[in-house]
Formats: sequence, structure tokens, C-alpha cells
Amino acid sequence: MSVSVLLGFLGLCVLLSVTPGPDTFLVLRYALAGRRPAIASGIGSALGGIGWAIVVAAGVAALLEQSATTYRVVKVIGGIYLVYLGIRTLLARRRANTATTAEAPRSVTARSAFAAGLLSTLLNPKVGLFYLAVLPQFLATPTFLHTLTLGAIESAVAAVEMVSLALAAARLAGLLRRERVRDRLERLSAGVLAALGIGTVASAA
Repeated sequence: MSVSVLLGFLGLCVLLSVTPGPDTFLVLRYALAGRRPAIASGIGSALGGIGWAIVVAAGVAALLEQSATTYRVVKVIGGIYLVYLGIRTLLARRRANTATTAEAPRSVTARSAFAAGLLSTLLNPKVGLFYLAVLPQFLATPTFLHTLTLGAIESAVAAVEMVSLALAAARLAGLLRRERVRDRLERLSAGVLAALGIGTVASAA
């Protein structure tokens, strides 16, 4: 792979990483619980991209492109999971209000945040189709190793962007934890996640 092709791919990865998506709102949501959960969520999302890169490199993702039924099933599952994350965020906010505390829910841990980020990406078939459609354009010989290498580069760029976002949000933790700001941000992130999930399920139907 030439330097110019690699730089072109890196530029595309950067552009995609700064485009807001479910992973962005997950990081912001977990930033309310602290720096570690926010970073864990971002890293989990980035590693989910590695999972899709492995699937694409093995050729399995072609099934999603060829089978409309399989694609719809995966898409519906991913949409339902996003709706679940949105509803869980709203319920957590309600419990916090009931307890009259501005502290984050105790159930929010780095491990659960990591799992949420990982599953959010793994259950998003658009990531797999993106790899399937885009990666071969940058490969002279689309071997397993070369495809996986590009997937790892994309995931590394995404990880840097997500961790940077998590750190920036964590630095604003004092502002984010103000009751009014926290309430509005959690409602916004929950609404966006739920809307994305409902849109995903609707488009699959």
C-alpha cells in the first residue's frame, strides 16, 4: 500500500470518527459517571470495529450484503439495543431524581460501559457493510491480514477520537454534574439513542 493511499484512508477514518453517532452519545452519557466509564465506552466501541474487520476479512460479512433477511435481523437487534440503552438512561435519571442526588448511578462501572460500547458497534451491521464496501478500495490484494490491518487502523483512529472526547467531557464533569445540565444532557442522549434505535428498526421493517 502506497503512502498516498494510506493517507487517504486515514483521512477518511478521521472524517468518519468525528461524525456523531451512537458511540458519541454513549461516551457523553457515561462521561456523567466519570472519566473511566467514558473512556471504557469509547474503547469498547473501537474494539467492536475490530470485530467487524475480522468478520469482513474472513468473508462472513458478505452474507449480510447478500441476504436481506440476515441484514434485517441484525439491524433490528441493533436497533432494539439502542432503544434499550436510551430507556435505561431515562430510568437511571428518574431513580437519581427520586433519590435526590446528583451522583451517577452506582451500577455504572467501567466494565458495563465497555460492554455497552462494544455491543453497540457489534450490533450495528452498517459498520460491517462499510468495511465490506470501503476497505477493498484501498487494497491491491484483499488478503485477510491486509484487510485486518486497515480495520485495526480505523479502530485505532476511532479509539483516539473517542478517548479524546471522553477526556474532554470528563474535564467538564463539574458542569455536566450540575443537576439541570445533567438532566438535560441525559434526556438528550437518551432521546437520541432511542430515536436512532427506532429509526434503525423502522428502516429494517
